[in-house]
Amino acid sequence: MSRIGKKIIPVPAGVSVEFENGVVTVKGPKGQLTREVKGNIDIKHEGVNMHVLALDESTETNALHGLYRALIADMVKGVSEGFVRSLEIKGVGWKAAMQGNKLVLNVGYSHPVEVEQPEGIVIACPTATEVTVSGIDKVKVGQVAADLRSIRKPEPYHGYGIRYKGEHVEHKEGKTSGKGKK
Repeated sequence: MSRIGKKIIPVPAGVSVEFENGVVTVKGPKGQLTREVKGNIDIKHEGVNMHVLALDESTETNALHGLYRALIADMVKGVSEGFVRSLEIKGVGWKAAMQGNKLVLNVGYSHPVEVEQPEGIVIACPTATEVTVSGIDKVKVGQVAADLRSIRKPEPYHGYGIRYKGEHVEHKEGKTSGKGKK
């Protein structure tokens, strides 16, 4: 059995979980998420706790057991608290700003880069060099943050670029001329 799959999922007050016809639906104060559950997996809701059960002992079911437990736990957390990813912009004169529902990034290109705000995701700029991505779906929040970071990845020589808040970028030493070597 999966060690992750055996853990119980605490369901906070105000969150309801339904499992019917292979689809789990989680409703909470921040919204609603649904996910299809495949394989021999069952979900039992007992009071304030929820269990994800594997109905057989095959290798595939064991892998899905832990996977679906983690995904459902993230769904419960998302509809009750939400998820936030913060990004920092490092570079001389580099900045970000919101214009309506578009994020405009000036990050060293000859033109500003405009990014549409996806549905279900909130992008904000608390300062000119900080961007926050928030929402109830952990996968979407992480993907949007990764897409923003890929616009200008941090480079290792000067440290310029868009990085996750608190991310450490290993600095490399620049090239040497090689004079005096034989």
